[in-house]
Amino acid sequence: MIPLIRSWTSVQRTSQDNTRLGITLSFVAGATNAGGFLAVGEYTSHMTGIVSAIADNLVLGNVGVAVAGLALLVAFVSGAMTTAWMVNWGLRQNLQSAYGRPLLLESVLLLVFGLFGTGINFFADLFVPLTVLILCFIMGLQNAVITKISNAEIRTTHVTGLVTDMGIELGKLLYINRLKHDTLVLGNRKKLRLQAKLISSFFIGGLLGAIGFKTVGYITTVPLSILLLLLVWRPVINDAKNWIDSYHRKEESKEI
Repeated sequence: MIPLIRSWTSVQRTSQDNTRLGITLSFVAGATNAGGFLAVGEYTSHMTGIVSAIADNLVLGNVGVAVAGLALLVAFVSGAMTTAWMVNWGLRQNLQSAYGRPLLLESVLLLVFGLFGTGINFFADLFVPLTVLILCFIMGLQNAVITKISNAEIRTTHVTGLVTDMGIELGKLLYINRLKHDTLVLGNRKKLRLQAKLISSFFIGGLLGAIGFKTVGYITTVPLSILLLLLVWRPVINDAKNWIDSYHRKEESKEI
């Protein structure tokens, strides 16, 4: 199982790797989003509601709330930007962990989220805003990873686009082609199955994340963090070993 998982974040990849990684990250996103809502009362995976809330609050004169919403939007965008920087730099350095490094960062941040949880009840005014910003950053970070890996075919943190695509494919699938000389309208069954898997994974993750946060609290982030670590640890270690070997070779050449 572990050797199989290693390939999901490798640079040399298949469409099957993309699908498996997408389903896994959808699960993590669903759990984090639902758990985050129970923790801080804010859904952080979709920017549609946040952008709408910014507009509403500006009209209502709630400038402070609108600025807070803008900060969440900036955090999400910053997460996506960070992924782009890390992946492109890693690819230029020929690193095996080019796609895995953003997920390693996400794993660390999920643990930070868990640590913030212990202080929320005591320093709510400080830790709640920081926690929400971290969650938005995580969502942008993760969504950009799978988007970049799959060439924008798979997204994991917002279900609206997935449901829309599913509706389009279902409409094509159920379309009745009456005229034989016209171009046939056919649904993409493979795409439908992928969309159904991603939506189901997000829902199951949300269900388990909500149950976890309701019953055991912030420690729920630990298995999510470990899951991400299992995806990325081997490529990261291999790159570290290669860097150490390269460093030693350079030092030896200097001595000669």
